[in-house]
Amino acid sequence: QVQLVESGGGSVQAGGSLRLSCAASGYTYSRPMAWFRRAPGKVREGVAAIEIDATPTYADSVKGRFTISKDNAKNTLSLQMDSLKPEDTARYYCAAGHRGGYSYTDPYGYDFWGQGTQVTVSS
Repeated sequence: QVQLVESGGGSVQAGGSLRLSCAASGYTYSRPMAWFRRAPGKVREGVAAIEIDATPTYADSVKGRFTISKDNAKNTLSLQMDSLKPEDTARYYCAAGHRGGYSYTDPYGYDFWGQGTQVTVSS
Protein backbone atom coordinates (compact mmCIF):
# COMPACT_ATOMS: atom_id res chain seq x y z
CA GLN A 1 0.00 0.00 0.00
CA VAL A 2 1.36 3.43 -0.95
CA GLN A 3 1.97 5.88 1.90
CA LEU A 4 3.21 9.47 1.60
CA VAL A 5 4.56 11.62 4.45
CA GLU A 6 5.53 15.27 3.92
CA SER A 7 8.02 17.21 6.03
CA GLY A 8 10.07 20.40 5.92
CA GLY A 9 7.34 23.00 6.30
CA GLY A 10 7.63 25.93 8.67
CA SER A 11 7.65 29.71 9.00
CA VAL A 12 10.05 31.89 7.05
CA GLN A 13 10.50 35.54 6.14
CA ALA A 14 9.84 36.70 2.59
CA GLY A 15 12.84 36.00 0.41
CA GLY A 16 13.83 32.97 2.44
CA SER A 17 13.98 29.32 1.47
CA LEU A 18 12.50 25.99 2.52
CA ARG A 19 12.93 22.46 1.25
CA LEU A 20 9.97 20.10 1.44
CA SER A 21 10.35 16.34 1.36
CA CYS A 22 7.90 13.53 0.70
CA ALA A 23 8.89 10.12 2.00
CA ALA A 24 7.10 7.44 0.03
CA SER A 25 6.55 3.74 0.47
CA GLY A 26 5.26 1.34 -2.14
CA TYR A 27 5.54 1.71 -5.90
CA THR A 28 5.26 5.46 -6.44
CA TYR A 29 7.56 6.08 -9.39
CA SER A 30 5.75 4.17 -12.11
CA ARG A 31 3.64 7.29 -12.78
CA PRO A 32 4.16 11.07 -12.52
CA MET A 33 4.14 12.68 -9.08
CA ALA A 34 3.36 16.23 -7.99
CA TRP A 35 3.18 18.88 -5.29
CA PHE A 36 -0.07 20.73 -4.66
CA ARG A 37 -0.95 23.51 -2.24
CA ARG A 38 -4.10 24.94 -0.75
CA ALA A 39 -4.50 28.26 1.01
CA PRO A 40 -7.56 29.18 3.12
CA GLY A 41 -10.48 30.15 0.90
CA LYS A 42 -8.81 28.89 -2.26
CA VAL A 43 -8.93 25.69 -4.32
CA ARG A 44 -6.07 23.25 -4.51
CA GLU A 45 -3.39 24.46 -6.88
CA GLY A 46 -0.90 22.33 -8.74
CA VAL A 47 2.57 23.65 -7.91
CA ALA A 48 4.93 21.30 -9.69
CA ALA A 49 4.88 17.87 -11.30
CA ILE A 50 7.63 15.49 -12.31
CA GLU A 51 7.38 12.83 -15.00
CA ILE A 52 8.76 9.31 -14.87
CA ASP A 53 11.88 10.43 -16.74
CA ALA A 54 12.29 13.36 -14.26
CA THR A 55 11.04 16.06 -16.66
CA PRO A 56 9.55 18.84 -14.47
CA THR A 57 6.53 21.08 -14.98
CA TYR A 58 5.82 24.20 -12.91
CA ALA A 59 2.97 26.57 -12.29
CA ASP A 60 3.73 30.03 -13.68
CA SER A 61 3.50 31.49 -10.18
CA VAL A 62 6.50 29.47 -8.95
CA LYS A 63 8.55 29.05 -12.12
CA GLY A 64 12.14 30.11 -11.56
CA ARG A 65 11.78 29.96 -7.77
CA PHE A 66 10.82 26.34 -7.04
CA THR A 67 12.56 23.14 -8.10
CA ILE A 68 10.99 19.68 -7.97
CA SER A 69 13.16 16.58 -7.88
CA LYS A 70 13.01 12.92 -6.96
CA ASP A 71 15.37 10.26 -5.71
CA ASN A 72 14.11 6.86 -6.78
CA ALA A 73 16.72 5.01 -4.71
CA LYS A 74 15.58 6.76 -1.52
CA ASN A 75 11.92 6.81 -2.60
CA THR A 76 11.76 10.55 -1.92
CA LEU A 77 10.14 13.51 -3.70
CA SER A 78 11.44 17.01 -2.91
CA LEU A 79 10.49 20.63 -3.52
CA GLN A 80 13.16 23.28 -3.10
CA MET A 81 11.49 26.66 -2.58
CA ASP A 82 13.57 29.82 -2.93
CA SER A 83 12.66 33.52 -2.93
CA LEU A 84 9.50 32.75 -1.01
CA LYS A 85 6.64 35.25 -1.07
CA PRO A 86 3.71 35.76 1.32
CA GLU A 87 1.37 34.43 -1.40
CA ASP A 88 3.19 31.09 -1.18
CA THR A 89 1.64 30.58 2.26
CA ALA A 90 -0.41 27.38 2.11
CA ARG A 91 -0.51 23.75 3.11
CA TYR A 92 1.57 21.72 0.69
CA TYR A 93 0.66 18.17 -0.33
CA CYS A 94 2.53 15.38 -2.06
CA ALA A 95 0.54 13.41 -4.65
CA ALA A 96 1.33 10.13 -6.39
CA GLY A 97 -0.29 7.56 -8.63
CA HIS A 98 -1.19 9.81 -11.55
CA ARG A 99 -3.73 8.34 -13.96
CA GLY A 100 -3.88 8.92 -17.68
CA GLY A 101 -6.61 11.20 -18.96
CA TYR A 102 -6.02 13.89 -16.33
CA SER A 103 -3.82 16.95 -16.35
CA TYR A 104 -0.76 16.89 -14.09
CA THR A 105 -2.32 19.83 -12.25
CA ASP A 106 -5.71 18.16 -11.69
CA PRO A 107 -5.93 16.78 -8.14
CA TYR A 108 -8.56 14.25 -9.24
CA GLY A 109 -5.93 12.56 -11.38
CA TYR A 110 -3.93 11.25 -8.40
CA ASP A 111 -4.68 8.16 -6.34
CA PHE A 112 -2.47 8.80 -3.30
CA TRP A 113 -1.97 11.81 -1.03
CA GLY A 114 0.02 12.77 2.03
CA GLN A 115 -1.37 14.66 5.00
CA GLY A 116 0.43 17.87 4.03
CA THR A 117 2.89 20.26 5.64
CA GLN A 118 2.25 23.93 6.42
CA VAL A 119 4.34 26.71 4.87
CA THR A 120 3.94 30.25 6.20
CA VAL A 121 5.79 33.19 4.66
CA SER A 122 5.82 36.51 6.52
CA SER A 123 6.44 39.87 4.86
